[in-house]
Amino acid sequence: MEVLDYDILVLGSGIAGLTSAIHASKLLGGSGKIAIISKLHLMRSHSIAAEGGISGVLYPSENGDTFDLHAYDTIKGSDYLADQDAVESLVASAPKEIRFFEHLGVPWSREPDGKITSRAFGGMSMKRTAFAADKTGFFMMRALYDTVLGLSNVERFHEHFATSLFVKNNKFIGLTCVDLATGAVKLFKGKTCIIATGGYSRTYGFTTTSHSATGDGTALAWEAGLPLKDMEFVQFHPTALVPNGILITEAARGEGGLLKNADDERFMQRYAPSVMELAPRDIVSRAIMTEISEGRGITQEGSGIEHVYLDLTQLGEEKLDEKLPMIKEMTIKSLGLDPSKEKIPVRPATHFTMGGIHTDIEGRVFSHDRKNRIENLWAAGECGCVSIHGANRLGSNSLSECAVWGRATGMAAAKYARVHEHGYSIGAKAMAALEEKRLERLTDRGKGNDPYAIRERLQSLMEEHMFVFRSKAGMEKARVGIARLKLQAKDVRIVDKGKVFNTNLRDALEIKNLLDLAAVSVKCAIERHESRGAHSRTDYKSRDDKRWLKHTIARKSRTGIDISYLPVVITKWQPKPREY
Repeated sequence: MEVLDYDILVLGSGIAGLTSAIHASKLLGGSGKIAIISKLHLMRSHSIAAEGGISGVLYPSENGDTFDLHAYDTIKGSDYLADQDAVESLVASAPKEIRFFEHLGVPWSREPDGKITSRAFGGMSMKRTAFAADKTGFFMMRALYDTVLGLSNVERFHEHFATSLFVKNNKFIGLTCVDLATGAVKLFKGKTCIIATGGYSRTYGFTTTSHSATGDGTALAWEAGLPLKDMEFVQFHPTALVPNGILITEAARGEGGLLKNADDERFMQRYAPSVMELAPRDIVSRAIMTEISEGRGITQEGSGIEHVYLDLTQLGEEKLDEKLPMIKEMTIKSLGLDPSKEKIPVRPATHFTMGGIHTDIEGRVFSHDRKNRIENLWAAGECGCVSIHGANRLGSNSLSECAVWGRATGMAAAKYARVHEHGYSIGAKAMAALEEKRLERLTDRGKGNDPYAIRERLQSLMEEHMFVFRSKAGMEKARVGIARLKLQAKDVRIVDKGKVFNTNLRDALEIKNLLDLAAVSVKCAIERHESRGAHSRTDYKSRDDKRWLKHTIARKSRTGIDISYLPVVITKWQPKPREY
């Protein structure tokens, strides 16, 4: 087995991962060794799919915006479950990060006087979302990747799938990867590690996310015994294109798009009369599903999927071409509908996971006991739960989070690596040898269950019982069903016995990760007896601050999933009714 030794390992290559590598390299002055490890080509990470923009208070003296107002909008949007100290850190740092990306070459859309322009986003009381047309994530990723290519002390490992994470005596000591190009198992040892592998939305079938969004880093942390936080909170984006689930950015509504039902009525007046289509995503998603359930939806011919309409016709072709060119192009190519002339079919789809690896405000991962930290392990971006988004994320805060905690974790890892030696990785080789044997047994198995059938059944269970509206009875069905699927997954069949780009093996490993995270998500949701943000229960319809203003902490144990709770950090803003 090949053993590779680095000062810093970055697992994941989206905006958070690449940002952390750049800042770590800068702090180390080009010395030290940094490895970026991705199961994809680095430029194929899901961050390229981010469309609408990145939030930040850029010109407070001119438009009356403030850090406190951005923080309050975020905290209110989170249904008061966000840790307010973390939110204050986010909003104070976000403008600096937007300008950092400007210096990297991101072509921000601008006003005639040259200033970066901002657009409206749901739940934001001011226009504070900077953007690059509707391809913001792509342009940010391109700038980051081009920068990484110029860093001599950063090595890039494309298409290396991580299969295990080793933690011993409260320290990270290494991880194993399958080199998909050759099938070889490699051991990566590091003084430090930053997990930046994104979310786990592919536990669902109808989703805006890439097929790669399988929560691998989060699942590896779980398998290593590390705690996860707030896993019951999964965001459903209100406007995914029907029937393919392609994201129609919230910017479409920010630029003036209207939601209409079968009666051509702007139905959001019933649910959020003061902000209409620009309510937070959880509220708009519930409104759409209520319209459908009460018979005011439209059934698409062919797919049979029920939906509502997003009407962009009033924007006009010129504005669409300037502000939303990709949305126009995708809609025409995939459905044959020109949004400048016709309404387009949309409905909620799984989009973002608020929960993730339990970290402190610096992004450092908590240890098995949920009190101490792993001194050389961090998580950044969607896979880490700081918590900024609480029960519901506001659109455009995610890219800010990736940039802010990408910088924070990269600098923290570099400072640690600069003063520590490699000696603590004893035991990693033995652990890696066991992992290599496990993978060999998996591929050598001659018969067993079909992993793809397991994945399809998992996604059906989550769509049916863990969607926009939930109930105890439904979630219990999901829990039992997932438990059965986990038993089947222990005996899966890998048909492809080859070594080169064995996607069959990769898919089976991803499915195990999805099953583990789905089980945790369902367990946490069953235990939270209230409705808050994206967790909306038909049997507990109200928010209950007296009993449930607290984070859910889940940890793997011998008996299954242990649940405990932590109080929410409140600095300035006391919870109050959430009205829009």
